[in-house]
Amino acid sequence: MPVMCPNRQPLSIISLSIFLMFPVSAFCAGSGWSIGGYGGQYYDTEPTGFAQGRTTYLNQYIVALTASKTLWRSDALPLSLEIDGMVGQQFGLAPLTETAIAPVLRWSGFPWNKVLQTDFRAGPLGVSYTTSVSPLEQGPGGDGSRILNLLLLELDFSLPGVRSKEIFMRLHHRCSVYDLLNNYGANGEDFLVFGYRYHY
Repeated sequence: MPVMCPNRQPLSIISLSIFLMFPVSAFCAGSGWSIGGYGGQYYDTEPTGFAQGRTTYLNQYIVALTASKTLWRSDALPLSLEIDGMVGQQFGLAPLTETAIAPVLRWSGFPWNKVLQTDFRAGPLGVSYTTSVSPLEQGPGGDGSRILNLLLLELDFSLPGVRSKEIFMRLHHRCSVYDLLNNYGANGEDFLVFGYRYHY
């Protein structure tokens, strides 16, 4: 039975607003850092189903803050490795807080980048923790896990002369890695989100 969300949504929005009002220098310093935020809605299929257009959206939402640090850049290829972290609040059918961290590869070698800078980011193996088990993640027996794998796929867009500011679209996917982490028979959670990121 779906769990109705109590009045935590205003608290999440207020907390996010206060966080974003602080000077950016209070959180990040040095090259390779970025900070941003995103929000989006739950969809009921795995990323492959989303790509095939087989998905519907449910009344579950997420707002999150995200930060990343570039750890390595290739000298020969438009490729870099980042570590990406997030903390977010879900609300709608079930209120819960999620935190996650994942290594992410960024590919920046698209032929149209002189017109629109486009990057693709992929993080197939990360760790995601929720403060409670969402009813959307429970298997047929009612079981679920608070700790699951995080998979993220992301497209980033920026102006060629202003690469420090980018908007992005991300598929945010929690899963048991084909029952490797558990065999409860639950897919996990999937969100389509849109966000903004600032690089330093």
